[in-house]
Amino acid sequence: MRVLLWHVHGGWMDAFVQGGHDYLLPATPAGGPWGLGRGGRDWPPNAVEVAPQELRAADVDVVVLQRPEELGVAERLLGGHLGRDIPAVYLEHNTPRRQVPDTVHPMAGRGIPLVHVTRFNALVWDNRDAPVRVIDHGVPDPGYRYTGERARLASCANEGVRRRRVLGTDLLLDFAAAGPVDVFGIGADEVPQALGATAARLPLASGGDLPPARLREALATRRAYVHPARWTSLGLSLIEAMMLGMPALVLATTQAAESIPPEAGAVSLDVPRLVASARRYLDDPDRARRDGLAARTAALERFPLDRFLRAWDEALDDAVGRVRRRERRAGTAARTSSTISTTGPASTTGTTGTASTITTTRGTT
Repeated sequence: MRVLLWHVHGGWMDAFVQGGHDYLLPATPAGGPWGLGRGGRDWPPNAVEVAPQELRAADVDVVVLQRPEELGVAERLLGGHLGRDIPAVYLEHNTPRRQVPDTVHPMAGRGIPLVHVTRFNALVWDNRDAPVRVIDHGVPDPGYRYTGERARLASCANEGVRRRRVLGTDLLLDFAAAGPVDVFGIGADEVPQALGATAARLPLASGGDLPPARLREALATRRAYVHPARWTSLGLSLIEAMMLGMPALVLATTQAAESIPPEAGAVSLDVPRLVASARRYLDDPDRARRDGLAARTAALERFPLDRFLRAWDEALDDAVGRVRRRERRAGTAARTSSTISTTGPASTTGTTGTASTITTTRGTT
């Protein structure tokens, strides 16, 4: 298929574009949220940049939406109604932010299937009558790279200052009391000072915003991974860290409590307990290595790439099938209506031929 989607979530896209389709990525000279294209990612050649004005002639088979405003943009660019004329799926990456659990999903009532990335998200969104399925993350295996040679903790957080409550970056101060913590991601350089670690002389430092390959190398040298998020979907960076072989210290919120087994590290709502586990890993590298191997095994079993791609093939096939079935029903209704109007009303004088003609036509379409 020729699949249209915008480059919104690079980590998720790393897995999605490994499938057997052509992935059309809108690209503009300005880049940004509506024209990032490949964004410099190391993706296969079937992830193709396309100018927005060329999409109408690109024979798009299905659209994967990821932001509510994409619906109107895609319909304007393609010249049709998504979910009716053009197959579409809406991928919801996030938990609802307000009025939980009464937040109605913006795609509810639009006839477009919804895909959630966790069962927790599917549960807390009010999806109304939208067709819903859950497709767990799939992550390409980066290989076992763990050394844990640096007695430091690591955590990933994009925009960790603005989103400190959601991502739990404020809790990194508690972990910094146990030992040095390096935070990676967009805006990481702002985190130590904004959270007061600099003033308090706590060992919370920025690891920078690194490209994926360098980030994996840096993470693998740290002793353990900290995932303190209060209200997010299950973090891809957490799964990737586990696949590298890092033991995980996880706040047991949203999907994490069900997805991360205890032998992979520590999973709890008790922050002091997680901090104590962090201290044990910093003091005992052999224990960290043992639990990191268990974390890798769990991640490979629970988030395999091949299962993810098969599930998405099924979701895309279903979206296309929905539109085709709707077209067939519309065609049947149009032919039936045409037959009725051409044949005329049934006779009321006892002649049954006309009524029989109508009945036969309906039965054979």
